[in-house]
Amino acid sequence: MTIKTRGFRRKTRYKLKQEDVLKPSLFIKEFNIGDRVAIDIQSACKKHPHPKFQGRVGKVIGKRGKAYIIEVKDMETKKIVIARPEHLKIIKSQATKNK
Repeated sequence: MTIKTRGFRRKTRYKLKQEDVLKPSLFIKEFNIGDRVAIDIQSACKKHPHPKFQGRVGKVIGKRGKAYIIEVKDMETKKIVIARPEHLKIIKSQATKNK
């Protein structure tokens, strides 16, 4: 009998598809505290958030080094996700309201 894998990237065959070459602009994005962002994992970069948070929307509540601290609602509880800027996308509706 085979042993089931229990790795960090298990069950992510279709969630984390390899994309084209990443642009440098992904790595230097800036977000303000209070911005709403979506978690979009770039599989070409290591050190990404847990795959269960793929596609979740959260609020930026702080910065830790180069990464941002995002508060995400998971069912009833609020969880904190630490992700680097290449794995985050700003929500357009929020960006237009700020300008």
